[in-house]
Order: sequence, then structure tokens, then C-alpha cells
Amino acid sequence: MADPSSYRPKPGQIPDSPGVYKFRDEHGRVIYVGKAKSLRQRLANYFQDLAGLHPRTRTMVTTAASVEWTVVSTEVEALQLEYSWIKEFDPRFNVKYRDDKSYPYLAVTLGEEFPRVQVMRGAKKKGVRYFGPYAHAWAIRETVDLLLRVFPVRTCSAGVFKRSAQIGRPCLLGYIGKCSAPCVGRVSPEEHRELAEEFCDFMAGRTGAHLRRLERGMQEAAEEMEYERAARLRDDIGALRRAMEKSAVVLADATDADLIALAEDELEAAVQIFHVRGGRVRGQRGWVTDKVEAVTTGDLVEHALQQLYGEEQGDAVPKEVLVPALPEPVEPVAQWLTQRRGSQVSLRIPQRGDKKDLMATVERNAQQALALHKTRRASDLTTRSRALEEIAQALDLDTVPLRIECFDISHLQGEDVVASMVVFEDGLARKSEYRRFQIKGFAGQDDVRSMHEVIGRRFRRYLQEKQKSGEWTEEPTEGVDGAAAAGVAAATGPAAVADPAVDSDVDSTDPTDRLTDEDGRPKRFAYPPQLVVVDGGAPQVAAARRAMDELGIDDVAVCGLAKRLEEVWLPGEDDPVVLPRSSEGLYLLQRVRDEAHRFAITYQRSKRGKRLKSSPLDAVPGLGETRRQALLKHFGSLKKLRAATVEEICQVPGVGRKTAETVAAALATAAPSAPAVNTATGEIIEDDGAPPAALSAERGQDR
Repeated sequence: MADPSSYRPKPGQIPDSPGVYKFRDEHGRVIYVGKAKSLRQRLANYFQDLAGLHPRTRTMVTTAASVEWTVVSTEVEALQLEYSWIKEFDPRFNVKYRDDKSYPYLAVTLGEEFPRVQVMRGAKKKGVRYFGPYAHAWAIRETVDLLLRVFPVRTCSAGVFKRSAQIGRPCLLGYIGKCSAPCVGRVSPEEHRELAEEFCDFMAGRTGAHLRRLERGMQEAAEEMEYERAARLRDDIGALRRAMEKSAVVLADATDADLIALAEDELEAAVQIFHVRGGRVRGQRGWVTDKVEAVTTGDLVEHALQQLYGEEQGDAVPKEVLVPALPEPVEPVAQWLTQRRGSQVSLRIPQRGDKKDLMATVERNAQQALALHKTRRASDLTTRSRALEEIAQALDLDTVPLRIECFDISHLQGEDVVASMVVFEDGLARKSEYRRFQIKGFAGQDDVRSMHEVIGRRFRRYLQEKQKSGEWTEEPTEGVDGAAAAGVAAATGPAAVADPAVDSDVDSTDPTDRLTDEDGRPKRFAYPPQLVVVDGGAPQVAAARRAMDELGIDDVAVCGLAKRLEEVWLPGEDDPVVLPRSSEGLYLLQRVRDEAHRFAITYQRSKRGKRLKSSPLDAVPGLGETRRQALLKHFGSLKKLRAATVEEICQVPGVGRKTAETVAAALATAAPSAPAVNTATGEIIEDDGAPPAALSAERGQDR
């Protein structure tokens, strides 16, 4: 625990101007980001008598080891920079609203030649118009199913669309009248786009014109005694009205607004948002957060606004935002929203009428969401706490293992040997810190040796980071034995740089291969676990313990979980620890082990798939995918291409004599692949157009 006075800036160093500040811990990780109209006044509040601080603020300032700030010109810039830094550094003491799910949207891909209606989740894309979010995807599909009979817009994927165009026949929706079938030319691109725009107009709330047009058409058809057409239009009107009933009118003046309500207690807060467009509720979403900092209701509203509109532009930000309390000060937030929209945005508290009544409904939803979350969270926290305590007691640990790392080795008959590292914190998976390894120290199948290599590489990285941060020195000091110092030197000296197993230990394709860097950004393997779990028995545990002993790591516990009887093995013990089958601790260890196995198998299969899909043609310089496909299509298989002469290869369109000679030479030097086997009958398959190993390899058993 740090003393805030040890890193308090000197008097006069802090400017009296708007800005954003960051608190860092002893490892350089950003743990809190805040903004201020006056940096001097705001930061002075943190460096007062600890007894006068809020308990959460006191925890933050005693965890921190330094503070720094950036001066900006306006409070709006401070708001924008604060949001960017919270997104970038993910500080542990900041309020962060987290969705418990990915909300689905109804999307119309207006950027395509033939716009498509579909359900979309995740980040928004350019050229796509979104409606929602909705609580359930089935609600979107029901609405779309009703509207397609009136606005028969394309809903099929690109593959189905292309296939229908090739065979000249539409899909089932085209036959039953729920698609205008632009794939076979029933409508022109302009006519289909007009249908898509009418669909968007209806979803945006402009429903009256469409209903009146259909009603006129129905009356005209009845007057002309075209009763079948009149009946069809009648059914279309009924479908539109049923779709409208799914989003009842809540504001009679066709208002576009977002209503935000909060329910909170001392520890947590729930936020609910109703998206009202054209006077109708078009979407709903909500979050729950831990109150890890001392915040007011206005602060929570400000964080919710940042979460909602930080990535939005234009019409995605409504003209009116109704909230239960205004941020203090409100002017920078309102100005920021106006900039995001491009026109004036009203941020206010509803005082009377329909909007106040609707806000009460949103508040009830927030209260119910918080009550439901507490019911789930209480059970979940109790179970996870009991599981961690049982593990600590069974393994005789000094403290409960808040961070557990599990390692597993995967291969297929000794090929494509890989390893996985999964991380559980507080009993929950932390997928952003999963890691993948390729075994590089040797070839062949040896799980024990592989485990030794992976554990060594992981903790050498940890020692490197300690060396960079100055927590370890290369010379042995009091309290650090010779083995530990040697481990640091081995991890950080010149030999480590030359060792490919150390310098390139993690698969370079993994985008999450970092934890935190000097400026608080993620970097590699910076956090040590309290417990290392390996998938295996006594030999694997001994190998892991030996790897850590060689590096002088003696403050991390090790255990292994054997699959056969779910026994827990400890280093140097002749007998395993047997946890009861009903033990929550055993269940948590099983989940950790199974997740490591899943992650390793997934990586191993992806590497195997890439290897099996490779072909001798891939290594031919200057031969692209198009000409490779042309060669295989012309000859029918790689075997026949290998037997062809240079003159025969030259007959393929786009292949000149020089390229043909290069292809023939490459196939002549490449070793022929083993014959493919039909796994159902056992017979040899002569045609080797596809890599035959892909057929026989599946007969092997994944490890």
C-alpha cells in the first residue's frame, strides 16, 4: 500500500486549467482516468487526509504510485480524451458499463447494389442503416416476416444470391412472394432499392403514407371488381398494422428521443435505455456496473452517455436525451452530444406529461434489472468464493488464488505440437489474456518436455518484465537467492535474445499477445498467477515445477489435474489430492482445465488445417490464386498436372512458357503426397485434386 504523499506533485506543478489525469500503480498500469475543469483543484482533493476520503477513493490513491496529467483547451476536449483513455487503458477503478449480451439490430445494407435486410450484432459498419437495438433477435425476425409481404426486399446471403443468379431460379422466398427476386431480374436494381428505402421509411416511423397508399389501392381494386388484388392489399395492410402494434406509441408527438434511467445502491448501479423513434419504442438495452469509485447519479449519467454515443455520429444521436439527473457541469456534455450529432441536442430532465410517465417506466425496468442482477450475482459470488477457498485449503495455499493460469499441450500424433494458456481471475475467464504457443525447442511427441518448455518461456517473459520495470536487478540482493538472480539474467541477458524459444515464444498471429506497457498499454506476461494448473499428472507437474525452479520462481503454486480420476497432483507428492465430486473447487479446476484444452485444440486444428490445405503450387513464385485454380481445373487434379509436359501446361489460358517451366520444375522436386483413403470403405482414391492428407488425418485422434 503506497502513501499518496510519496508521489504527490510539488506545489505549483499542477496547472489551473482543464485537463485529464491518470493514476498509475507501481507496475505502470493505468488504474484511474478522470477529467477536471481545474486540474489543480481536482487533484488536490485526492491528496488530503486519508480518513476524509471516500473508502473507494482511498483504495485507489493507496494503490496508485504516480499521477500524471494532460492539459486541454476546453472541457469538451477533456470529455473526449477521458472517454478515449478509458476505452484504451480499461482502468480498474473507473465506472465501466458492460453489456451482458450483444444486442441485435435490424440492418439494411444500403451500400450494396441490391440492399439486404438482416439481423446484425457488434460494431456498426459504413453504408448500413440500423434500427434498434432489440432485446431479442426473434422479435426482429417476426417484424421482418410481416413486412416482407409488403416490402419484398432481399434477405438472402451473398452466396445464395449468387447461386440463384447462376441457375436462373430464385429461392423459396421468391416463389412465395416475400422477395422481389432481383437475383433473376424480376426487378431492376433501381426498383429494388426503392423497395429497400420504403422499408427503411416504414421502420423509421413514417407509416401513415404507406398505409394510405395501400388503402387507396385496395379501394380502387374493389371498385374495378379485382377482388383478389383487393384481398391481397387488405392482408398487406393487416400485416403492416400488426408490425406497428409490436412497438406501441408512447409519445404522441412523434418524438425522437433516448430515455436513460438509473437504479443504484452503495455498491452497484443499473442503467436502462429506451430508444424512442417516431413516438414508438424502437429498442431497449441496459447495463450493470460496480461502483468502484465515488460517483454521483450525475456522474453515472455522464458515463452512460459516453458509453452510448462515444462511437456514434449523425442521426444515431437523437435530438433529445432525457435523463434522471444532469451531469455537473452539463454544458460540456451537451456540447459534446451536439458535436456528435451535428445539430442541437437537448439534454434535460422530464418534468411533466407523457415523457415523465415514460421515464417512470424506464426507471422500473432499471430497478428490476438491478434486483435480477443482484440475485444472480449473490449466488455467483458465493459459489466462486467458496470454490477458491476450497482450492486454497486443499492445496495448502497461503491465500486464495485470485489469478489462475492453466496450460495444456495439444498435437496430432506428434505433429503441429502447440500449447495454450488460459487465465481465470476471481473464478471467471479473462479471455483477453489467453495465450497460444508453438513448441519450438524440439520435434516430436513429448508432453512432459513440451510442458517444461512452455512454463519456462512464460515465466522468462515475466522475469523480463520485472527487469524492465526495475523490480529485479541483475545482481543478487538481500532476499533474492542466487537461483532467482540467475533466472532473471537468463531471461534478460544476451542469451535470451538469441534463444528463439524465448524471443518468439508466442504465436505472432495472436492479436492479444500483451498485458501492459510502460505507458499503461497492454504488454506481454506482466502479471504473475497465484496458481499454475497443468493438464496432466505427476510428470507434467514435476516438469512445470522444475521449469520455475530453474528460473528462481518460488512464490507461485503448481498443481496438475489428471483426466482419468480427476485427481489433483502436487509437486513432490507420491499421492494425489482427491477432492469430493461435489466440491465447487474441483468444478472450478475442471472448468479451467477444459477451457485450456478447448483453446489448445482450436489452435492445433487451425494450424493443421492450414498445413493440410497447402499445395506444391503455393511455393511457385509469381503463380497467384487465379492461375492455380485454372491449372487444377484444366487438368482435374494435382497428379495429372504433375504428369503433364511444359507444352501441355502452356495450353492453360494465362500461363506462359516461363511460368509453365517453373510449375513443372516445382512439381518435379516436390515429393508426391501419400494416396488418399476413403475413410468409410478403406479404398485408395486415385484423384488427388485435394490434399489427400486431409482425408486420412481425420482418422487420427486429437490430443
